[in-house]
Amino acid sequence: MSLYEDVKARVDRLELPFGPDGIDPYGVSKKDLARFFMFLGAMYKHYFTVHHTGLEHIPAKGRAMMIGNHSGGVALDAGMTLASLFFELEPPRLGHSMVEKFISRMPFAGMWTARCGQIVGLPEHALRLLRDDRLVLVFPEGAHGTEKLYTQRYSLVDFGTGFMRLALETQTPIVPFAFLGGGDAIPTIFNAYGLGKLVGAPYVPFTPWVVPLPRPTRLDIVVDEPMIFEGNGSEEDDVIEGYVAQVKGKIAGLIERGRRLRGEI
Repeated sequence: MSLYEDVKARVDRLELPFGPDGIDPYGVSKKDLARFFMFLGAMYKHYFTVHHTGLEHIPAKGRAMMIGNHSGGVALDAGMTLASLFFELEPPRLGHSMVEKFISRMPFAGMWTARCGQIVGLPEHALRLLRDDRLVLVFPEGAHGTEKLYTQRYSLVDFGTGFMRLALETQTPIVPFAFLGGGDAIPTIFNAYGLGKLVGAPYVPFTPWVVPLPRPTRLDIVVDEPMIFEGNGSEEDDVIEGYVAQVKGKIAGLIERGRRLRGEI
């Protein structure tokens, strides 16, 4: 089966309430999804060497929140994780990643990402998606995670806590995962913050070959069992921070597991 045929069949099997015009209630377009996953599929299947383990821990149906680390100077980790959900799960699932706000201010980018199911990371957006039993992808390190230099590629910066309150409020299981290899594909040696402001982004990463175009390399996605926390989202900050620390610790452990799988330790 060709990539085109595979993508078309998988888009048709997505368990989403598309209307007769091929648009779902969030404005997600079957036509744009097909284009999106044709691009991601070419990268996922033919450019990178992607290894995955633990995808069986991702619920086949119902709400869930995938929480992972950022790896690489751009959102390569999100793209390849979305591809794994689409190409490896049966039935395929569409992950809704929470994109940075600056994307919505770029010409055409905001509309196109939304039509592919990638929504600006506002709490109200995530809350609605979870209440509709969608699969939400969150990187709690935010833009500070993607700006890691090559030497920091396996480190974790501070996690935001908003995802935990949303998970508690909606009684959503948290599926922790680690993404490895992004820092090898796009080894950032310098971030130009001034240039980023000129183009409307937090920064522009520079690599040894200057532009942040990824080189073909091995990527690993390591997923673990869902984590369930008790509460309703109104807990004191120290309780929420304790829960977040548990998730962060789990992801740190998954990074080490991934490094062993890669033969690095």
